[in-house]
Amino acid sequence: MIRRRHVLALPLAAPALALAQGGAPLRLIVPAPPGGSTDILARLLTERAGATLGQAVVVDNRGGAGGIIGTEAASRAPADGNTVVLGHNQTHASNQWMARNLPYNVTESFAPVARLATVHHATVVPANSPARDMAGLVAMGRDGRRVTYASSQAGSASHVIAETFVRRNNMDATHVPYRGGGPATQDTVAGVVNFYVSTWPGVVNLVRDNRLRALSIGAPARIEGFPDLPTAAEAGMPYMAVDAWFGLFAPAGTEPARVTRLAEAFLGALNAGDMAPRLAQAGLNPAPLAPAPFAAFQRAEVERWREMAQITGIMMES
Repeated sequence: MIRRRHVLALPLAAPALALAQGGAPLRLIVPAPPGGSTDILARLLTERAGATLGQAVVVDNRGGAGGIIGTEAASRAPADGNTVVLGHNQTHASNQWMARNLPYNVTESFAPVARLATVHHATVVPANSPARDMAGLVAMGRDGRRVTYASSQAGSASHVIAETFVRRNNMDATHVPYRGGGPATQDTVAGVVNFYVSTWPGVVNLVRDNRLRALSIGAPARIEGFPDLPTAAEAGMPYMAVDAWFGLFAPAGTEPARVTRLAEAFLGALNAGDMAPRLAQAGLNPAPLAPAPFAAFQRAEVERWREMAQITGIMMES
C-alpha cells in the first residue's frame, strides 16, 4: 500500500486546465478505485501527457468487477480519440477466459496505444506469521492444516498465482476474495488470512515498516533496498514470477493518427528524466511499448492467460 503522503504528492488532473485550454478534455478511465497501482500510474503521467497533447486529462475512476465496469465503459465510448482506459493484464487478457459473459472482447473492442509499466508480485504474510520463508508457508498448508489466502478479486493475477502455488505444493488452502487490493492487504496485516500474493507497490511500504513480511518476489533478480528478499526462482517457485502490466487502450475504431499521438504523449511522459525515481518509489517498472509491439505483446498475453485459466480452472462471474 502506497503511503498516503505519496498518493497526495501525485499530480492530479486539473479541471481548470480544461477551461484554460478550451475544448474537450481527454478522459482517462482507470478501472480501479483511487490509490492502487493503476490509479497511481495514471496520476503520475497525466499532467505531462496533457501538456504534450494540449488538453487536460481527467482521471475517471470506475472500479469494480475485476476492472470490467470501467473497461466496458471505455469500450462503449465514442472512438473520437478523447477516451482512453488504463488497462492491465486482467482487464485486457485474463478476463477473456476467466470472466463469464464478458461484455467486451479484450482485443477486438480496443486499439492498443502503449504499454507503460510492469510490477512484480510478492508473497506476503502477517508480521507475526510462523512462516519465515516459502518452505515454511508450504508446511503450514500441509499435514492436515488449512491455510487461507487473500486475493484482490476472483480471477485476478493475485488469485491465479496463489492458486497455482497451492496446487503445485499440494496444500490445503481456502481462497478468500476481496474487492480490491486495499482490503486484501488490510486483512493480511491483521492476520485474518495467512498469505497474499500482492503487487509489490501495494505492500512495499508495509514490508518496509515491518507490518508485513515478504517471503519472495517474482522479479528476475533481488530488488534494491531488500537484499534479503529472495526471488520466486530462488525460493523454488519460478512459476510465481508473473508480472502485472499496465497499458493504455482506446476504443476500437479510433483513428491511427490519434492513437500514435496519444502514444507519443504518454510514452514521452513515461520517459521524462524525473519520472524514473517517482516510478521506482511507487514500485513501478517502466516498460514502454509503442502501439504495434504493444498489440503483439497483448495477443501473446491473451494466449498465456488462456493456458493459466485451463490449469487453475478459475472462473468468475462478470
